[in-house]
Amino acid sequence: MSVTAADWQQFTPIIILGLFLLGLILGSFLNVCIYRMPQGLSVVKPRSACPQCKAPIRAYDNIPVLSWILLRGRCRDCKAPISPRYAIVELLTAVLFTASFLHFGFTLETAKACVLSFLLTGLILTDADCHLLPDGLTLTGLALGLGFSLLVPVDNFFSQMLPLSLWRGISPEVSWRLASLLDSFMGAALGAAFIYGAGFVYLKWKGIEGMGFGDVKLMAMIGSFLGMRMTILIIFLAAMSGAIFGLTIMLVVWRKRLRRRLQRGKEPAAIARQRAWRSASLLYRQYEIPFGSFLGSVALLMLFYGGTLVHWYMRLYGIDY
Repeated sequence: MSVTAADWQQFTPIIILGLFLLGLILGSFLNVCIYRMPQGLSVVKPRSACPQCKAPIRAYDNIPVLSWILLRGRCRDCKAPISPRYAIVELLTAVLFTASFLHFGFTLETAKACVLSFLLTGLILTDADCHLLPDGLTLTGLALGLGFSLLVPVDNFFSQMLPLSLWRGISPEVSWRLASLLDSFMGAALGAAFIYGAGFVYLKWKGIEGMGFGDVKLMAMIGSFLGMRMTILIIFLAAMSGAIFGLTIMLVVWRKRLRRRLQRGKEPAAIARQRAWRSASLLYRQYEIPFGSFLGSVALLMLFYGGTLVHWYMRLYGIDY
């Protein structure tokens, strides 16, 4: 006797609880990845320990979120503070896993969304912390994205432009998987090529590196999961977000330095503004914006709402998407 979708509905609360708990556990492991991968350390050995006193963390002190609350954010042995970010990452991963199920339902797309959420959360925080995007996450994610395309259809922006005769003689069950794999590969290629090209142009124009190969691999990973159409949108929105963030920092620094110069009262206001702006501009030039964090954050948003956004935009031009 086959099990229908209606039969599965009765298990919804259990599945939600299970995914939430799984998210907490994998979020705890993600904290290990965020801390160790940039240092080139194994994420398996040795067991987790306090960064201050090096005392191994006991099993009952390693329960996601709950242990942090019970210990009041401090090490049991040396009482050194434990960053609340550990609990936040665990809770965020659990929420994203649950949201994936609530959004995509009883489908393989839920598993795909959970995997991408896990990877993007780790990469966003690692890039924000130390401006690194570990290959262990990006390249593994690229392989998983291509693999998932054989199970879950990727946006067919590229394959729909190919002649139908290309698929003649191939069964529908095989042809959609090949088309999806091709769309996944082209999404990865477009994402990597665009970021690499933008970084090359920036290097030639400014004489400094704007984006590294980590961003290239990250965008290839995102493209393999979401396809070409979403890749274009993510790059555009991430560039806008990064520019707004950079200009905001620049203006905040300018205002602080201008206020400091005016309080000294040693120069006219006009001169103080010019020098404060020059100082802020120099700081902005030297500051390395974690662009990977913006790419990852926008990709996470597009994972859940990208289809709705693209549909709305295309409808503005009378295009049925």
